[in-house]
Amino acid sequence: MNTIKHHTVTTTSGPVHVARCGQGQPLLLLHQTPRSWREYEHVLPLLGRGFDVIAMDTVGYGDTPPFADGDPSIARWAATALALMDALGFAAFGVVGHHTGAVIAMEMAAQAPTRVRALVLSSCPYVDAERRARHGQHAVVDGVTHRADGGHLLDLWRGRQAFYPEGDVALLERFVADALRADGRAAQGHLTVNRYRMEDRIGLVRCPTLLIGATADPHAYPAVPRLAQAMPHAQRVDIEGGMVPLPEQMPQQFADVVGGFLVGLPD
Repeated sequence: MNTIKHHTVTTTSGPVHVARCGQGQPLLLLHQTPRSWREYEHVLPLLGRGFDVIAMDTVGYGDTPPFADGDPSIARWAATALALMDALGFAAFGVVGHHTGAVIAMEMAAQAPTRVRALVLSSCPYVDAERRARHGQHAVVDGVTHRADGGHLLDLWRGRQAFYPEGDVALLERFVADALRADGRAAQGHLTVNRYRMEDRIGLVRCPTLLIGATADPHAYPAVPRLAQAMPHAQRVDIEGGMVPLPEQMPQQFADVVGGFLVGLPD
């Protein structure tokens, strides 16, 4: 049985908390915001059967503290993830990202094309000028005002409820717990994604790439065809019924798709 072990790793970008499981080729997992490594809690032992799997907490989420100046960017988050892999002694590795984590993973592959040997983008948004303009005109998901009566807890719950499996209280509770731990940064990750100039970076990705589409994710699934067009070398797999919390909702299916892609790559 694969045991999940926790470490705080000192990097040139500051301390980073990781959950680690298994042995084999290194594989970094990047969560959506405002989540934490726990998004992959059930995936880690599954992928750990064939890989040395590292699920990190993005800077400002989970047990990784925010940047001292409080100013994140996708490029900065990606550089921190690369610094983590430096600190762990890995020259080359695979990267899996979901939602925000997928955008960070893409930027890692753009920044370090000789190091990222394989890339899995799960429910990745397509961030271009049109999206940046559109999202600048309305409230962002998870952007709640903390209130003394605790009403913001219900706001967080209801804001996500339609995008989670009906009646799955446990998944929503896990989301709310991570969102509260973000200490006011619950919406910051979405705002950071919406500032990213993906159209300037996506063409720099050269490694083998898999696009995972969760068919019941109304935020990200419509972007899959545009990503596929922009990345003609990428493979694509859709997971029927997958929603916003895909890795937690369907951990076995997620792990099977990711593992099948990675095992099929040439050494």
